[in-house]
Amino acid sequence: MKPNEKLRSEAVAKIFKALGHPSRLFIVENLRDSEHCVCELSQMVGADMSTISRHLSILKQAGIVKDRKEGTTVYYSLACSCLSQMVTGAENIIRREIEANTALHLVSEYEERS
Repeated sequence: MKPNEKLRSEAVAKIFKALGHPSRLFIVENLRDSEHCVCELSQMVGADMSTISRHLSILKQAGIVKDRKEGTTVYYSLACSCLSQMVTGAENIIRREIEANTALHLVSEYEERS
């Protein structure tokens, strides 16, 4: 691997690592349609505001979310709309796996009855 390829791979891995926690992924999914403040995200996730702030900090460092301040409230949104497509792509993979497993299960049931 060339040095520039390694740097690119490390940068991409940082993004996937940031998305690798269920709460952070849930936050990203909820930022798809509209921005939210820490207090709203805290209620949605069911975690205290300091935990949500830490998650948001990791997502921001990875370039996944951006923020804007309005008075004393900080609102977060997705930094790139393509992240929504990435989540949709992951959901499509899950759906295909479920369908394949369901089909395999039905075939197994049919074979057991025969």
